[in-house]
Amino acid sequence: MIRFMVYRKGGSNEDAKDLFQEGLMIILERIDDRSFALTCKFRTFLYCICENLWKALREKREVEANYLAQTTGTEDDTDFTESLDRKLYKSIFLKAFDSLDESGRKVLKLYWQEKSPREIADTLGFTYGYVRKKKSVAQAELVERVKKHPDYKRIMGAEG
Repeated sequence: MIRFMVYRKGGSNEDAKDLFQEGLMIILERIDDRSFALTCKFRTFLYCICENLWKALREKREVEANYLAQTTGTEDDTDFTESLDRKLYKSIFLKAFDSLDESGRKVLKLYWQEKSPREIADTLGFTYGYVRKKKSVAQAELVERVKKHPDYKRIMGAEG
């Protein structure tokens, strides 16, 4: 059911596997909490968690695509305002990125270098589960910090 949901929303088999694993990790963490009580079917709970993870991943990919679109091309191809916009987008992104905690920045940098969670865990001396969770949390924080940046709000207000 997770694979079907991911396929239906434009994801790949690998995306579905990653989401399923990450969803199970979240459930395991919740089960460790003594106050946790499952109030619905397990499959419904898993589906909701995976759907939220998928939404966050798609949003992160959209932010990355927008960032990459803003930073590609040569200066000769753009006019002065496009160059300023690109510098502003980069500045917003870098300020948001720099405000993340050190382990989050390291995990994301390695992830963007297309390292697998297992390779990142081995490189940084973290557990596989920690890397997957940290990547997800750091990505979500990065997106939120970009969106909360005053210049981003101003730009989006002007465009929206």
